[in-house]
Amino acid sequence: MMADNSAIRPIKWDSNEKKLILLDQTLLPLQEVYKEYTDPGEVAAAIRDLVVRGAPAIGCAAAFGICLSAYTYTGEDSAKMKSLVKESSAVLAASRPTAVNLFWALGRMDSLLESLSHQSCSVIQEAMETEAQNILDEDLKACMRMGDFGSELVPSNARVLTHCNAGALATAGYGTALGVIRSAYRDGKVSMVWVDETRPVLQGARLTAWEMVQEDIPATLITDNMAGSIMAEGKVDFIVVGADRVAANGDVANKIGTYSVAVLAQRHNIPFVVAAPLSTVDFSLSSGESIPIEERPPEEVAGYGDLSWAPKGIDIYNPAFDVTPAELITAIVTEKGIVLPPFDAGLASLSAAE
Repeated sequence: MMADNSAIRPIKWDSNEKKLILLDQTLLPLQEVYKEYTDPGEVAAAIRDLVVRGAPAIGCAAAFGICLSAYTYTGEDSAKMKSLVKESSAVLAASRPTAVNLFWALGRMDSLLESLSHQSCSVIQEAMETEAQNILDEDLKACMRMGDFGSELVPSNARVLTHCNAGALATAGYGTALGVIRSAYRDGKVSMVWVDETRPVLQGARLTAWEMVQEDIPATLITDNMAGSIMAEGKVDFIVVGADRVAANGDVANKIGTYSVAVLAQRHNIPFVVAAPLSTVDFSLSSGESIPIEERPPEEVAGYGDLSWAPKGIDIYNPAFDVTPAELITAIVTEKGIVLPPFDAGLASLSAAE
């Protein structure tokens, strides 16, 4: 496995000042601004408002939000601290409904809290901080392993298409789908990357394109509705995307428009691969039909920033995600290996493996 040479770190923790530092992704690519957080409610708002986004990154940020909740309590009553932390966990859980990593990270922090309920406040605070840091560090390592596994699937001299941003910005670093692209490019397999702009808030145009430019990986930006055309022209060899939640059967929820890309990939016989850590798999859901789909503000479709192009009074529907059925997916790449259909048995087996 290669060392992570990417300098992109969207999430940082100041252990001396007890501050969470997030790269504000709403301002990219025009401004590179890091914001500091000491309040868990503000972290929840940052998740909701897309300052930090991407399922793994949301989970990491939420873990540090819990850590901040513990540090904001300055008394000596551990029962009261526990109560305040649980209140903050509920606020963080309500920030976004689809990305299961959020709930996975909060559950992990809650389990630790329960195991420390009879400890002193200072012991609980230190343990919360250590666990949040572990979640961040583990995610980076998982992304790098996914990159190496995924590179095995990429054909030589590949023109790779990706939708949304599943890169360093969406994780602790390196990325899931872009981690596969980074590793395959390192291995000399990628000739160029097609970047879907990803309407309506342009995570591809603003974020994925920015990452590719930062690391000098050849890339071309296209509008979402160009994808089918370039596939028909034989200009796409491989497709890789990330995921916000994967059901036990392999159905995948990802940024709206992913399903369309998968249908087009099947029509043109192009491998369609999903890269996601096992923490993104929700084994409590038998299929994607039960995945909750977040509906975001209509303003995101009506315009961007201060510019509005839709007439006032028009109804707007803005689901943030769609579900791609397992039968359209060629493989799911995890940090423990590649899963091929049938996904239910393969995912369960990897999850159970130590």
